Amino acid sequence: MTGIKVVRKDKDKYTFELTGVTPAYANAVRRVVLEDVPTIAIHDVELLKNSSVLYDEIIAHRLGLIPLTTDLKGYELPPADAPEGEFLAKSMVHLTLKAKGPGMVYASELKSKDPKIKPVFPDMPIVNLLKGQELELMCTAVMGTGRQHVKWSSGLAWYGYKPKVTVNNSSKELAAFIGKYPPQIVKDGKIDKALIEKHQLFDAVDGVNEDIVKVEYDESVIIFTIEPWGQLSAKEI
Repeated sequence: MTGIKVVRKDKDKYTFELTGVTPAYANAVRRVVLEDVPTIAIHDVELLKNSSVLYDEIIAHRLGLIPLTTDLKGYELPPADAPEGEFLAKSMVHLTLKAKGPGMVYASELKSKDPKIKPVFPDMPIVNLLKGQELELMCTAVMGTGRQHVKWSSGLAWYGYKPKVTVNNSSKELAAFIGKYPPQIVKDGKIDKALIEKHQLFDAVDGVNEDIVKVEYDESVIIFTIEPWGQLSAKEI
């Protein structure tokens, strides 16, 4: 019987269990997250002034990879048959930037025509301007999908069989092997099973010493995790 059960919800990550499905099905879901979930990203850039050390093309590339908050209700994907470079008003938003050195230019200096569309990480650097250098540009952010370009990808997604971890802190070999385990899972000189699960370090502890930590996998249950880049929440994805 096919089912889904959320096992962990964080602000920036969702982990859930899939039962009654094959790895091929889980991989199809992963591909949808990477390639078919629509987001907004900067697509066209018109540089009016650029006396910085970076070429126009590099500035445009960096702008395209700045994650922008996405409003799925207010915007929609351009029609598949739309001419190249032509977008509907409900598919795009304009942003501007004007800066003068000296100092670092940050993503927060991008001014959007729509307050709902703004950089997810305001402190993301664009370019460092020296005294007298200037950067002025206009750009158009467009709704798209990761299938077109990675800048529209909504986030990371990965999966694996459900692990079952057995920890034996009474092992005589613990002192000799504890330094071989990730420090994130060691607490008060012992290995903490809860920390292994929290940090998802199953592969890192598997095979080190099965008398101390043994990892087994339940092939009837797939653990699936979504970690957004920030344009959308994990729940929206």
